[in-house]
Amino acid sequence: MGSAFDKILFNLPEVEHPKEKKLSFKHKLKWTLIILVLFFVLGLVPLFGADASVMQQFEYLSVILGAQFGSIISLGIGPIVTASIVLQLLNGAGIVKFNLTTETGKKRFQGVQKLLSIFFIILEAWIYVAVGGLRATNGVSPILIIFQLILGGFLIMMMDEVISKWGFGNGISLFIAANVSQSIFIRALSFIKPAGSTFAVGAIPALFQALASNAPTEAGLKFASLIATVAVFLVVVFVQAMKVEIPLSYGRVRGYGIRWPLKFLYTSNIPVILIAALMANIQLFARMAGNQGTGILSWLQAPALVSMIIKGNVAAINFAQAIVYLLILVCGAVMFSMFWVQTSGLDARSQAKNIMNSGLQMPGFRRDERVLERVLARYIKPLTVMGGISVGILAGLADISGALSSGTGILLTVMIIYQLYEQIAKQHMMDMNPMMRKFMGK
Repeated sequence: MGSAFDKILFNLPEVEHPKEKKLSFKHKLKWTLIILVLFFVLGLVPLFGADASVMQQFEYLSVILGAQFGSIISLGIGPIVTASIVLQLLNGAGIVKFNLTTETGKKRFQGVQKLLSIFFIILEAWIYVAVGGLRATNGVSPILIIFQLILGGFLIMMMDEVISKWGFGNGISLFIAANVSQSIFIRALSFIKPAGSTFAVGAIPALFQALASNAPTEAGLKFASLIATVAVFLVVVFVQAMKVEIPLSYGRVRGYGIRWPLKFLYTSNIPVILIAALMANIQLFARMAGNQGTGILSWLQAPALVSMIIKGNVAAINFAQAIVYLLILVCGAVMFSMFWVQTSGLDARSQAKNIMNSGLQMPGFRRDERVLERVLARYIKPLTVMGGISVGILAGLADISGALSSGTGILLTVMIIYQLYEQIAKQHMMDMNPMMRKFMGK
């Protein structure tokens, strides 16, 4: 890349890095809560001049995209994730290459990703309005709607950067978890009855109402959704805890060693976020295309098999749709899992270098980075594929089970919260309030 292009990349608007090497727990908690509150507030700011009648059809997709359709943050994390997907595909195909071992290479990669995010914010804002996904009311210029969408998309991008540098985890994960948690809370506990309905929106009050009204089918549906949600939570926590531990020793200190953990879900929730966001974007544009996109939608949406079985209206086509949906999720999760390992420094070479720089080595082998890389590759490559397959199957089954909110969203939220817990416990246990430490179980 030329120096002129580098100047553009290195001078894009960004959130300043903290001057301290390590931020305190209170400092990170403060910025995380500020951004979380701001996210919910922006979700309540309506798009001025937008037609509210077209918003309802996007409710399901908003959960995965970390968006609130009809608000200023209608784009959600869609443009940021789309930029990441495109960049990973280009890097994986060898069309563009970044040397992520150097500081300049990392800055260039981050700059290109941000530039792509800005491009997709503008593009998606225009597409949403141009194809009628978000229509302007009479007397309002569509340009005003586009401007508001771009502004909201840019705010989400900068908020994501604030979380990444000043808070816990990253903004993309936080916004997904916030959206899903809000959705679960409403769908589990809300006592509000929709117009024309006998039962409340919340599954728990609706379950008791159904039992009191002698409505076994409705009671079965609500009970199944609650059980599916709890089952997803327990299974994900169990799988998250699975790991392979590689014994390592300090070369200069005999008899002292540690175990280097490699998680079974090696790339964590990133592959599912990417494939779920990609599928959500495809569904979004298919919905905007109207009748022309309905054929695609039927194969990209998980059929509620459990609900259909309880109601007694399941058909063979529904099982076919479920299988296709699972295959798409699994194949996509594996593909993005492999790409993510290469672009995020999780590959065997990068891990071997980190281990060697820490003064560790594999017991019984000579101190050679190439030897360590080959040994690690025996674990990392299978874990990358098996983890991608497992998380894809978990996400697919969660969706098919009819859990509260999106099954994939619940899976992601549990994984995100579990990772935040691990990160906080590892980095900040000593500097947090004693009451908070007790709450964390430490």
